[in-house]
Amino acid sequence: TADITNKRTREAMGRKKNTSISAKVVEETVPDDDMEEEDEEEEEEVAYLQVDTGDIVKLKQILDETVVAALVDSEEEDSLALSEDHGLDNIKLFLMTLGCVFAMFAQFAPLPFPDSRFVLGACCATYFLISGVLQLMTTFLDKDCIMITKPVSSDIIKKHKMDASKNKDISKYGLRVRTQLPKFSEFFTVILEFQDMDNTPFVKQTWSVGKFFDVEGMFDEYGLVEQVEMLFRRFGQGNFDTEDDGTNMGNSSKQTKTTKKVKKT
Repeated sequence: TADITNKRTREAMGRKKNTSISAKVVEETVPDDDMEEEDEEEEEEVAYLQVDTGDIVKLKQILDETVVAALVDSEEEDSLALSEDHGLDNIKLFLMTLGCVFAMFAQFAPLPFPDSRFVLGACCATYFLISGVLQLMTTFLDKDCIMITKPVSSDIIKKHKMDASKNKDISKYGLRVRTQLPKFSEFFTVILEFQDMDNTPFVKQTWSVGKFFDVEGMFDEYGLVEQVEMLFRRFGQGNFDTEDDGTNMGNSSKQTKTTKKVKKT
């Protein structure tokens, strides 16, 4: 009887040991999964877009796309979420389509060549006329404009706690967003003004591209988005610039001091 009791006791102790070992294994594996998830989150947070800073065209494109996204993006709760006005773009698309129709008709018209020379001439003349109109629109209407928005809605004004009494026109006129990056210059400028308004007030901010790109070309997208949102809020509050102070430098105090010294000399 004593032998049977000892045997059962040893079996029970063995089961307890196995249970404790398996519990320890489970407890040790759970933190490993948590660590992997934290590592993945950290990797997502530090993911930046790398751009060849020597390619000025690509650099300007990335900056323009970020400015537009900062104004119209609606994914974040505190985003501006403005509505873009595609009226002028639709007109240009219609003219492009019309030009393509004339070009295709000239190419595939079921007419023999000697008899179709007048049709070909008319189609070619119309095509080049439409191309000229598009070029004039780009030169004199678009200029340095990258986007036109619709008037700011009352919901957006309330959401961002803007004082409508200081800028009553913001709910009447759309916004015209302009950007400038002169050739061989490091300074990027964003201008916000009203569309279709004579002598429109504006806000203007200039930054060095080095504020948003490091030496390896890594782009600080969130930094530029934050600056553009601050510029829009200043426009919404009616804190407009003038021609004299419209070249605000969003860089460092050293650059401001340098500008003053040049003016004195």
